[in-house]
Amino acid sequence: MLKVALIGAGKMGISHLSILGAHPKVKVVGVCDTSKMVTDILGKYSPFPCYSDHKKMILETRPDAVFVAVPTKHHASLVKELLEQKIHVFVEKPFCLTPHQGEPLIELAKKHKLVNQVGYHNKFNGTFQELKRLLDANSLGKIFHFQGESYGPVVVKKQSYTWRSDPEEGGGCLLEYASHVIDLINYTLAPITSVSGSILKPIYSNKVEDAVYSLLKLSDDLTGVLSVNWSDDTYRIMSTTITVMGTKGKIVSDANELKVYFKDDNTPEGYTKGWNIKYVTDLTDKVDFYLRGEEYSSQIDYFVKAVLGEVPNTINTFQTAWLTDKAIDLIKKSAK
Repeated sequence: MLKVALIGAGKMGISHLSILGAHPKVKVVGVCDTSKMVTDILGKYSPFPCYSDHKKMILETRPDAVFVAVPTKHHASLVKELLEQKIHVFVEKPFCLTPHQGEPLIELAKKHKLVNQVGYHNKFNGTFQELKRLLDANSLGKIFHFQGESYGPVVVKKQSYTWRSDPEEGGGCLLEYASHVIDLINYTLAPITSVSGSILKPIYSNKVEDAVYSLLKLSDDLTGVLSVNWSDDTYRIMSTTITVMGTKGKIVSDANELKVYFKDDNTPEGYTKGWNIKYVTDLTDKVDFYLRGEEYSSQIDYFVKAVLGEVPNTINTFQTAWLTDKAIDLIKKSAK
Protein backbone atom coordinates (compact mmCIF):
# COMPACT_ATOMS: atom_id res chain seq x y z
CA MET A 1 0.00 0.00 0.00
CA LEU A 2 1.24 3.47 -0.90
CA LYS A 3 1.12 5.83 2.08
CA VAL A 4 -0.38 9.13 0.90
CA ALA A 5 -1.14 12.39 2.70
CA LEU A 6 -3.12 15.43 1.55
CA ILE A 7 -2.43 19.11 2.23
CA GLY A 8 -5.45 21.31 1.49
CA ALA A 9 -9.00 19.95 1.83
CA GLY A 10 -10.86 22.51 -0.26
CA LYS A 11 -12.80 21.75 -3.44
CA MET A 12 -10.05 19.88 -5.30
CA GLY A 13 -8.53 18.48 -2.14
CA ILE A 14 -11.79 16.80 -1.13
CA SER A 15 -12.17 15.46 -4.68
CA HIS A 16 -8.69 13.93 -4.55
CA LEU A 17 -9.29 12.60 -1.03
CA SER A 18 -12.47 10.81 -2.11
CA ILE A 19 -10.64 9.03 -4.93
CA LEU A 20 -7.57 8.26 -2.82
CA GLY A 21 -9.73 6.90 0.00
CA ALA A 22 -11.29 4.38 -2.37
CA HIS A 23 -8.05 3.45 -4.16
CA PRO A 24 -7.09 -0.22 -3.67
CA LYS A 25 -3.35 0.54 -3.57
CA VAL A 26 -3.46 3.63 -1.34
CA LYS A 27 -3.61 4.17 2.39
CA VAL A 28 -4.46 7.78 3.33
CA VAL A 29 -2.31 8.43 6.41
CA GLY A 30 -3.17 12.09 6.99
CA VAL A 31 -5.19 15.12 5.90
CA CYS A 32 -4.13 18.67 6.70
CA ASP A 33 -6.15 21.86 6.42
CA THR A 34 -6.07 25.22 8.18
CA SER A 35 -9.86 25.24 8.62
CA LYS A 36 -10.86 23.72 11.95
CA MET A 37 -14.40 23.22 10.66
CA VAL A 38 -13.07 21.06 7.81
CA THR A 39 -10.77 18.97 10.01
CA ASP A 40 -13.46 18.58 12.69
CA ILE A 41 -15.95 17.23 10.12
CA LEU A 42 -13.39 14.93 8.49
CA GLY A 43 -12.23 13.76 11.91
CA LYS A 44 -15.79 12.88 12.88
CA TYR A 45 -17.09 11.36 9.64
CA SER A 46 -14.01 9.88 7.95
CA PRO A 47 -11.32 7.37 8.99
CA PHE A 48 -8.49 9.75 8.06
CA PRO A 49 -6.20 11.27 10.73
CA CYS A 50 -6.52 15.08 10.53
CA TYR A 51 -3.97 17.81 11.21
CA SER A 52 -3.80 21.60 11.23
CA ASP A 53 0.00 21.60 10.85
CA HIS A 54 1.41 19.90 7.75
CA LYS A 55 4.92 19.65 9.24
CA LYS A 56 3.58 17.67 12.17
CA MET A 57 1.57 15.45 9.81
CA ILE A 58 4.63 14.66 7.66
CA LEU A 59 6.75 13.95 10.74
CA GLU A 60 4.21 11.61 12.33
CA THR A 61 2.88 9.79 9.25
CA ARG A 62 5.99 9.56 7.02
CA PRO A 63 4.03 9.43 3.73
CA ASP A 64 5.52 8.09 0.49
CA ALA A 65 3.64 10.75 -1.48
CA VAL A 66 1.73 13.95 -0.79
CA PHE A 67 -1.08 15.67 -2.69
CA VAL A 68 -0.87 19.47 -2.52
CA ALA A 69 -4.18 21.27 -3.11
CA VAL A 70 -3.66 24.72 -1.62
CA PRO A 71 -3.79 28.19 -3.26
CA THR A 72 -1.15 28.57 -5.98
CA LYS A 73 0.76 31.15 -3.94
CA HIS A 74 1.92 28.36 -1.61
CA HIS A 75 2.81 25.72 -4.21
CA ALA A 76 6.49 26.55 -4.66
CA SER A 77 7.41 26.60 -0.97
CA LEU A 78 5.38 23.49 -0.06
CA VAL A 79 6.57 21.43 -3.01
CA LYS A 80 10.20 22.38 -2.31
CA GLU A 81 9.80 21.34 1.33
CA LEU A 82 8.37 17.96 0.34
CA LEU A 83 10.94 17.24 -2.37
CA GLU A 84 13.76 18.01 0.06
CA GLN A 85 12.32 15.27 2.28
CA LYS A 86 12.36 12.91 -0.75
CA ILE A 87 8.57 12.66 -0.94
CA HIS A 88 6.79 12.13 -4.27
CA VAL A 89 4.48 15.06 -5.08
CA PHE A 90 1.19 15.60 -6.88
CA VAL A 91 0.33 19.31 -6.94
CA GLU A 92 -2.81 20.97 -8.25
CA LYS A 93 -2.64 23.23 -11.31
CA PRO A 94 -1.23 25.64 -12.15
CA PHE A 95 2.26 24.51 -11.13
CA CYS A 96 3.55 27.84 -9.74
CA LEU A 97 2.81 31.57 -9.88
CA THR A 98 5.79 32.15 -12.20
CA PRO A 99 8.12 30.01 -14.34
CA HIS A 100 11.01 31.26 -12.19
CA GLN A 101 9.53 29.52 -9.14
CA GLY A 102 9.13 26.22 -10.97
CA GLU A 103 12.60 25.74 -12.47
CA PRO A 104 14.43 24.74 -9.25
CA LEU A 105 11.61 22.34 -8.37
CA ILE A 106 12.09 20.49 -11.66
CA GLU A 107 15.78 20.08 -10.93
CA LEU A 108 15.15 19.05 -7.31
CA ALA A 109 12.69 16.33 -8.38
CA LYS A 110 15.23 15.03 -10.94
CA LYS A 111 18.03 15.09 -8.37
CA HIS A 112 16.10 12.91 -5.92
CA LYS A 113 14.44 10.81 -8.68
CA LEU A 114 10.97 11.64 -7.37
CA VAL A 115 7.70 11.15 -9.20
CA ASN A 116 6.07 14.51 -9.88
CA GLN A 117 2.71 15.37 -11.40
CA VAL A 118 0.50 18.44 -11.82
CA GLY A 119 -3.30 18.20 -11.91
CA TYR A 120 -4.13 18.97 -15.54
CA HIS A 121 -6.82 16.30 -15.71
CA ASN A 122 -7.87 16.93 -19.33
CA LYS A 123 -4.88 14.93 -20.56
CA PHE A 124 -6.65 11.86 -19.15
CA ASN A 125 -9.92 12.62 -20.96
CA GLY A 126 -10.67 10.19 -23.80
CA THR A 127 -11.67 12.77 -26.40
CA PHE A 128 -8.54 14.87 -25.94
CA GLN A 129 -6.41 11.71 -25.95
CA GLU A 130 -7.96 10.74 -29.30
CA LEU A 131 -7.39 14.28 -30.59
CA LYS A 132 -3.68 13.92 -29.80
CA ARG A 133 -3.52 10.46 -31.38
CA LEU A 134 -5.04 11.75 -34.63
CA LEU A 135 -2.73 14.77 -34.72
CA ASP A 136 0.36 12.67 -33.96
CA ALA A 137 -0.61 10.41 -36.88
CA ASN A 138 -0.77 13.47 -39.20
CA SER A 139 -4.41 12.63 -39.99
CA LEU A 140 -5.29 16.25 -40.87
CA GLY A 141 -2.37 16.78 -43.22
CA LYS A 142 -0.70 20.17 -42.90
CA ILE A 143 -2.28 22.05 -40.00
CA PHE A 144 -2.79 25.76 -40.63
CA HIS A 145 -4.89 27.01 -37.71
CA PHE A 146 -6.09 26.10 -34.23
CA GLN A 147 -8.34 27.64 -31.60
CA GLY A 148 -8.41 26.90 -27.87
CA GLU A 149 -11.54 28.00 -26.02
CA SER A 150 -13.06 27.71 -22.56
CA TYR A 151 -16.23 29.31 -21.23
CA GLY A 152 -18.24 28.97 -18.06
CA PRO A 153 -20.25 30.65 -15.27
CA VAL A 154 -17.63 31.01 -12.53
CA VAL A 155 -17.79 34.77 -11.89
CA VAL A 156 -21.12 36.17 -13.04
CA LYS A 157 -21.52 39.02 -10.53
CA LYS A 158 -19.35 41.17 -8.32
CA GLN A 159 -18.07 39.06 -5.44
CA SER A 160 -16.54 39.59 -2.03
CA TYR A 161 -12.84 38.87 -1.60
CA THR A 162 -11.49 35.33 -1.96
CA TRP A 163 -8.01 34.13 -2.89
CA ARG A 164 -9.34 33.51 -6.43
CA SER A 165 -9.93 37.26 -6.79
CA ASP A 166 -6.37 38.17 -5.76
CA PRO A 167 -3.59 37.98 -8.40
CA GLU A 168 -0.95 37.66 -5.67
CA GLU A 169 -2.65 34.49 -4.43
CA GLY A 170 -2.92 32.93 -7.90
CA GLY A 171 -6.46 34.06 -8.70
CA GLY A 172 -7.89 35.18 -12.02
CA CYS A 173 -9.19 33.57 -15.19
CA LEU A 174 -5.74 33.18 -16.74
CA LEU A 175 -4.24 31.02 -13.99
CA GLU A 176 -7.40 29.24 -12.88
CA TYR A 177 -9.24 28.67 -16.17
CA ALA A 178 -7.12 29.43 -19.22
CA SER A 179 -4.24 27.33 -17.90
CA HIS A 180 -6.25 24.18 -18.76
CA VAL A 181 -6.57 25.25 -22.40
CA ILE A 182 -2.96 26.39 -22.66
CA ASP A 183 -1.77 23.06 -21.27
CA LEU A 184 -3.91 21.15 -23.80
CA ILE A 185 -2.50 23.21 -26.69
CA ASN A 186 1.04 22.48 -25.51
CA TYR A 187 0.18 18.77 -25.22
CA THR A 188 -1.83 18.09 -28.37
CA LEU A 189 -0.07 20.46 -30.79
CA ALA A 190 3.27 21.96 -29.69
CA PRO A 191 4.60 24.23 -26.94
CA ILE A 192 3.64 27.91 -27.11
CA THR A 193 6.75 30.00 -27.83
CA SER A 194 5.43 33.52 -28.46
CA VAL A 195 2.28 35.51 -27.76
CA SER A 196 0.89 38.75 -29.17
CA GLY A 197 -2.18 40.94 -28.92
CA SER A 198 -3.25 39.67 -25.52
CA ILE A 199 -6.22 41.17 -23.71
CA LEU A 200 -6.84 40.45 -20.02
CA LYS A 201 -10.36 41.78 -19.54
CA PRO A 202 -12.11 42.32 -16.20
CA ILE A 203 -15.90 42.01 -16.36
CA TYR A 204 -17.10 41.64 -12.77
CA SER A 205 -13.77 41.42 -10.95
CA ASN A 206 -11.76 44.40 -9.74
CA LYS A 207 -8.24 42.99 -9.33
CA VAL A 208 -8.13 40.07 -11.77
CA GLU A 209 -9.20 39.33 -15.33
CA ASP A 210 -12.43 37.48 -16.15
CA ALA A 211 -11.57 36.88 -19.82
CA VAL A 212 -8.37 36.16 -21.76
CA TYR A 213 -7.83 36.63 -25.50
CA SER A 214 -4.48 36.02 -27.22
CA LEU A 215 -2.79 35.22 -30.52
CA LEU A 216 -0.41 32.30 -30.06
CA LYS A 217 2.56 30.96 -31.99
CA LEU A 218 3.88 27.45 -31.36
CA SER A 219 7.35 25.94 -31.60
CA ASP A 220 6.53 24.55 -35.07
CA ASP A 221 5.45 28.06 -36.26
CA LEU A 222 1.75 27.13 -36.22
CA THR A 223 -0.45 30.05 -35.16
CA GLY A 224 -3.83 30.15 -33.47
CA VAL A 225 -6.19 31.85 -31.05
CA LEU A 226 -6.88 31.54 -27.33
CA SER A 227 -10.33 32.66 -26.13
CA VAL A 228 -11.36 32.08 -22.51
CA ASN A 229 -14.13 33.66 -20.42
CA TRP A 230 -15.22 32.48 -16.98
CA SER A 231 -18.02 35.06 -16.77
CA ASP A 232 -20.20 33.53 -19.50
CA ASP A 233 -23.44 32.36 -17.90
CA THR A 234 -24.80 30.97 -21.17
CA TYR A 235 -22.87 27.84 -20.09
CA ARG A 236 -24.06 25.64 -17.24
CA ILE A 237 -20.59 24.26 -16.48
CA MET A 238 -17.05 24.82 -17.72
CA SER A 239 -16.71 23.93 -21.42
CA THR A 240 -13.25 23.51 -22.98
CA THR A 241 -12.83 23.08 -26.74
CA ILE A 242 -9.86 22.61 -29.05
CA THR A 243 -10.43 23.16 -32.79
CA VAL A 244 -7.75 22.21 -35.33
CA MET A 245 -7.92 22.83 -39.09
CA GLY A 246 -5.71 21.14 -41.67
CA THR A 247 -5.50 20.49 -45.40
CA LYS A 248 -7.22 17.09 -45.02
CA GLY A 249 -9.95 18.06 -42.58
CA LYS A 250 -10.95 19.49 -39.23
CA ILE A 251 -11.27 18.35 -35.60
CA VAL A 252 -13.44 19.91 -32.90
CA SER A 253 -12.96 18.30 -29.51
CA ASP A 254 -14.41 19.06 -26.09
CA ALA A 255 -14.55 16.97 -22.94
CA ASN A 256 -17.70 15.15 -24.09
CA GLU A 257 -17.39 14.52 -27.80
CA LEU A 258 -14.94 14.52 -30.69
CA LYS A 259 -16.15 15.76 -34.07
CA VAL A 260 -13.88 14.98 -37.03
CA TYR A 261 -14.34 15.97 -40.68
CA PHE A 262 -12.28 14.32 -43.43
CA LYS A 263 -12.30 15.66 -46.99
CA ASP A 264 -11.68 12.33 -48.76
CA ASP A 265 -11.74 8.56 -48.25
CA ASN A 266 -8.12 8.36 -47.06
CA THR A 267 -9.06 8.25 -43.39
CA PRO A 268 -7.70 6.56 -40.26
CA GLU A 269 -9.23 3.25 -39.19
CA GLY A 270 -12.64 3.77 -37.62
CA TYR A 271 -13.34 6.98 -39.55
CA THR A 272 -15.02 7.77 -42.88
CA LYS A 273 -15.17 10.66 -45.32
CA GLY A 274 -17.29 13.57 -44.03
CA TRP A 275 -18.27 14.15 -40.41
CA ASN A 276 -17.57 11.59 -37.68
CA ILE A 277 -18.67 11.89 -34.05
CA LYS A 278 -17.20 9.93 -31.18
CA TYR A 279 -18.27 10.31 -27.56
CA VAL A 280 -16.14 10.31 -24.43
CA THR A 281 -18.01 7.21 -23.21
CA ASP A 282 -16.63 5.33 -26.24
CA LEU A 283 -13.07 6.61 -25.83
CA THR A 284 -12.43 6.51 -22.07
CA ASP A 285 -11.19 3.50 -20.14
CA LYS A 286 -13.26 2.51 -17.12
CA VAL A 287 -11.97 3.29 -13.64
CA ASP A 288 -12.47 1.53 -10.32
CA PHE A 289 -13.98 4.60 -8.66
CA TYR A 290 -15.96 7.23 -10.59
CA LEU A 291 -16.18 10.79 -9.27
CA ARG A 292 -16.97 13.82 -11.48
CA GLY A 293 -15.43 12.09 -14.51
CA GLU A 294 -13.09 9.21 -15.28
CA GLU A 295 -10.22 11.62 -15.91
CA TYR A 296 -10.02 12.63 -12.24
CA SER A 297 -9.59 9.03 -11.14
CA SER A 298 -7.31 8.22 -14.09
CA GLN A 299 -4.82 10.94 -13.23
CA ILE A 300 -4.55 9.65 -9.66
CA ASP A 301 -4.27 6.03 -10.87
CA TYR A 302 -1.42 7.13 -13.13
CA PHE A 303 0.40 8.94 -10.32
CA VAL A 304 0.07 5.96 -7.98
CA LYS A 305 1.31 3.55 -10.66
CA ALA A 306 4.24 5.87 -11.45
CA VAL A 307 5.28 5.95 -7.79
CA LEU A 308 5.01 2.16 -7.64
CA GLY A 309 7.13 1.87 -10.78
CA GLU A 310 4.36 0.39 -12.93
CA VAL A 311 4.29 3.19 -15.55
CA PRO A 312 6.80 5.88 -16.60
CA ASN A 313 6.47 9.34 -15.06
CA THR A 314 5.93 11.18 -18.35
CA ILE A 315 2.46 12.78 -18.24
CA ASN A 316 1.77 16.12 -16.50
CA THR A 317 5.26 16.33 -15.06
CA PHE A 318 6.66 19.48 -13.46
CA GLN A 319 8.55 20.03 -16.72
CA THR A 320 5.43 20.06 -18.95
CA ALA A 321 3.50 22.14 -16.41
CA TRP A 322 6.40 24.61 -16.37
CA LEU A 323 5.89 25.10 -20.12
CA THR A 324 2.30 26.10 -19.34
CA ASP A 325 3.51 28.51 -16.63
CA LYS A 326 5.93 29.95 -19.19
CA ALA A 327 3.11 30.50 -21.71
CA ILE A 328 1.00 32.18 -19.00
CA ASP A 329 3.91 34.53 -18.31
CA LEU A 330 4.17 35.36 -22.02
CA ILE A 331 0.46 36.23 -22.10
CA LYS A 332 0.84 38.53 -19.07
CA LYS A 333 3.76 40.33 -20.70
CA SER A 334 1.92 40.60 -24.03
CA ALA A 335 -1.06 42.23 -22.31
CA LYS A 336 1.02 45.03 -20.73
